[in-house]
Amino acid sequence: MAYLNLAEMQGAAIPMPRDVAVVQPRTATGLTALEWQVVAIAQHDRLSTLEKPGRMAIALGVLFGGERPNPRLADPRLEALRRISVLAWRKGFRLPQHEIRAFQEAGYTADQLETLLASISRGRAALNQGTRHEHGYTH
Repeated sequence: MAYLNLAEMQGAAIPMPRDVAVVQPRTATGLTALEWQVVAIAQHDRLSTLEKPGRMAIALGVLFGGERPNPRLADPRLEALRRISVLAWRKGFRLPQHEIRAFQEAGYTADQLETLLASISRGRAALNQGTRHEHGYTH
């Protein structure tokens, strides 16, 4: 039986063959399950939910209760995601630069934006395809 003294190797660099490539960690391109839920909910939000409620809307809400005029999320990061998602669902790739900047300032990456837009684009296409078939439109 052979004995290998591992104590001598402790703290020393591990030799690697020259033909082994070191894999760099990838940046995160995906979203969490909670974030995808925000994207799904944003599909049903109107563009008007992105506007700050005026004094009249606030006063009417206080007087009569009912639905909140502006469904903002308490978490600023998720709110940035909701805003960009609403815009993408409603306008496609035509996103205002200040919203893209706010999305990135909230901690999201350009890769995550690309993943989000690709997913919403597929969703919009599927919805449009379903609408065409419902009304008898085909190629």
